[in-house]
Amino acid sequence: MSGSLKSVCILDQSIYEFDPRVRRKAEALVAAGYSVDVLALGSPRAKKTFELNGVNVRTISLVKKRASLGRYTFEYLAFFVWCFGRVCIQMRKRKYAVIDVNTLPDFLIFAPIVARWMGAKLVLDMHEITPEFYISKYRIAENSWFVRLLKYIEKISFNFADRVITISDPIQDLLVGRGMSPAKTTVIMNAADEARFISGQQSSQVTEDTARGKFVMMYHGTLTWIYGLEIAVEAFALARERMPEAEFWILGFGPEESSLERLIQQSGLTSSVRLIGAIPPAEIPGWLKQCDVGILPIRRDVFLDFAFPNKLAEYIITGKPVIISRLKALCHYFSEEALAYFEPGNSQDLATEMVRIYRDTGLRDRLVARAKQEYMPIRWDVMKQRYLTLIDDLVACRALEQRRASGETVFVR
Repeated sequence: MSGSLKSVCILDQSIYEFDPRVRRKAEALVAAGYSVDVLALGSPRAKKTFELNGVNVRTISLVKKRASLGRYTFEYLAFFVWCFGRVCIQMRKRKYAVIDVNTLPDFLIFAPIVARWMGAKLVLDMHEITPEFYISKYRIAENSWFVRLLKYIEKISFNFADRVITISDPIQDLLVGRGMSPAKTTVIMNAADEARFISGQQSSQVTEDTARGKFVMMYHGTLTWIYGLEIAVEAFALARERMPEAEFWILGFGPEESSLERLIQQSGLTSSVRLIGAIPPAEIPGWLKQCDVGILPIRRDVFLDFAFPNKLAEYIITGKPVIISRLKALCHYFSEEALAYFEPGNSQDLATEMVRIYRDTGLRDRLVARAKQEYMPIRWDVMKQRYLTLIDDLVACRALEQRRASGETVFVR
């Protein structure tokens, strides 16, 4: 197979270094012998072009502000235009076999349209379900003209792609109900890379000493409203007298940091609830090893009901029981014997689960064992092979088309 047929371009309107899903895919392709270029947003501290673990990354200086609809539209269009131009330039030399386009936005799939005319196969990896995302974020009515427009754009986008990736069975079912062909779809779950947690750095000795003798409940990730951290703090306040050795550690940063700090002070929890702050990704595995239970208090709405957080897989891999909101996508994959579910938004229900997990060592062990068992079919090794098979099939299809176009007689077995 020629070198050009082993060349893949990935479009990602995110900061590549901090997008674990895209990084996992890109590095898996490199390990499988592919040459991989990524077009992404630039980090303020990184060069415009650089190589990371064998992946060639080119970036645009476009700040992702997550503000108004107008700002979102500007960012999407600016990135679209840049990708359109860059793919055209790079396609002449690199002759990509496959271009993997990662949403949002859905219409980014049209940026490599010239590359498709030149023979490249297009994959649309739908990280989010766009209509539900905007209904959730901006409280837009589901029957509004804007949501209908988003569903139209979504449909023409997945119809234009050669293959479509979704992140869970429930989302795939939803999109098939909106007209997507089941034959062109593949589910690639948001599974964590276990190798990273096996070889991950340990946290500092200070952290280990601090954790010694404590029962540590932990959240790690962005501190934003949708992840319900204030619900977890309220629950901890309700349960703390029944959990004398417990502490709640919150790792991460985000727009809710100040309000969480005020809530902790007002609740009299400054000695038992710790805002750790941002932790480098490489150090996360070591921090997780210091905790006794993971807390994921995600809110529930039309969008979040389909959430499947990376953080859940990370706790399972590390061998920690998880208390988590009862969401549709999670219940599809994990039973009541694998996760300690509570009703989303209900701090009293969460407090009850906190106390139950705190008091029952046997229950913690049973949850960990069952969660690992139920996670096995969706772990990253399985998802990685599924993704590589998808790309290999598309590359083989393009090679076959090229041979036919050159006039070669091709026999298909």
